[in-house]
Amino acid sequence: MAQEYDGRESWRVFRIMTEFVEGFEELATLGKAVTIFGSARTKPANPYYRDAVATASLLSKAGFAIITGGGPGIMEAANKGAFDVGGPSIGLNISLPHEQETNRYQTISLDFHYFYARKVMFVKYASAFICFPGGYGTLDELFETLTLVQTMKIEAFPILLYGSEYWSGLIDWMRKRLISEFIDAEDIDIFRIVNTPAEAVKQVRGGVRKHWWRPLDEELAASGKARRPALSPLGGTRVAESGEGTRYGKRPIKSPSKHAKAGKKPTQ
Repeated sequence: MAQEYDGRESWRVFRIMTEFVEGFEELATLGKAVTIFGSARTKPANPYYRDAVATASLLSKAGFAIITGGGPGIMEAANKGAFDVGGPSIGLNISLPHEQETNRYQTISLDFHYFYARKVMFVKYASAFICFPGGYGTLDELFETLTLVQTMKIEAFPILLYGSEYWSGLIDWMRKRLISEFIDAEDIDIFRIVNTPAEAVKQVRGGVRKHWWRPLDEELAASGKARRPALSPLGGTRVAESGEGTRYGKRPIKSPSKHAKAGKKPTQ
């Protein structure tokens, strides 16, 4: 039986709006930043933890703020790397049924109840993304960011996957299963793989100055010319020439045929 509407759901809007407003106010003057994703389960003895510390430290010295999910593991490592050299270290913490422990290496700490409000903050103020090994949450953050770039909802910021040993199987699967049928060939080049902190920082700095990816129109692919996205008046991001900002047009193409009529409800 459907739950009766009592009006309380509408009040959630104000809580959601509060999270956005607080995030916008706290991070609006952040400057250049790199968002680092990765597992909460990675221990300090793990080489990836040490590499995340070193990567964040080098990025901070290069003038980038560091943004993480605020928890333990890779998130803690990245915040620590920035914190130890006196750089801005932002933690976007999330309330979970099994409470996520906030790491102590944050100069700005924000708390979120809603994943989607938190995800906006991961992307809105970042100039680049580095994805260390992780589980479902890390993969979710990676593929959402890839989708935003692929569809040109955000600028084609550099996206790096750290650790070829971890990521190579997934990349092989993507090349075998996704290209042509589900994604365009150039979409596999939205990200790059790195294996050392120095290489990661070099790719970030170069990719921020000049983005390495842009989509190709089919009719221009043969000539090697790519469609250049126009500069958006909103937030300085680059989007397609269309008003909606996707690479495939202003709005979904409507079918010339009438909608199919719903059939009978299935009987149990």
